Amino acid sequence: MKHHKLMRWHVWLGWLIGVPIIIWTASGLLMVAQPIENVRGNHLRSEAPMLDAIRPVVPLLEGRTAKSLTLQQNDAGPFWVIAYADGGKRRADALTGALLPPVSAAEADAIARAARADSAAIRSVTRFDAGNAPSDQRSGRPAWQVAFDDDARFYIDADTGELLAVRTKFWRVFDFMWGLHIMDLQTREDTSHPILIGSAALALTGSILGFVLLFTRRRRKRSISS
Repeated sequence: MKHHKLMRWHVWLGWLIGVPIIIWTASGLLMVAQPIENVRGNHLRSEAPMLDAIRPVVPLLEGRTAKSLTLQQNDAGPFWVIAYADGGKRRADALTGALLPPVSAAEADAIARAARADSAAIRSVTRFDAGNAPSDQRSGRPAWQVAFDDDARFYIDADTGELLAVRTKFWRVFDFMWGLHIMDLQTREDTSHPILIGSAALALTGSILGFVLLFTRRRRKRSISS
């Protein structure tokens, strides 16, 4: 009787956890189908230029408190990236210290071309505010989206000109599958929520029951045979 009760519970749990297990297995299989370096588009990135040997001038802060100063370089030359304590960012000329204006569409185009390893054609250059960023950006920064003909997207910070992210077509598929895997298709970042925890707990319980049934079934066979 005990074996039959366990069997019944195992069957009901199987119906409850069958769909989540299929989702976890299918999404996990797809996510490991390609090396993570390809997913991140590392093969599309060109090598960052070496920083010139210069004597940089401290940038003008205009009375704002800076949290950090980072010296960087692109094809246009060296520049400061100023991260302010209030969360804003700005770039400044490393040779003069003068603050530079926000990145224009033409600059974003040039930065993306220089950041790409090959000579793929650019399809569009679109600016997005931080609060209206595409789902594959998620940096919390205003940015230019430079879309190439192969559907790769390079995101350039609209204030500093930094390369924020490279998103390939497969990255977007990977991101959707990751959302399925953690059962969070909205933000795709919450790995600790009741639905996921409850489903995992049910799956673990079902697995333990299945393991216990192996022994109860063996004992039942022995008692019948004796």
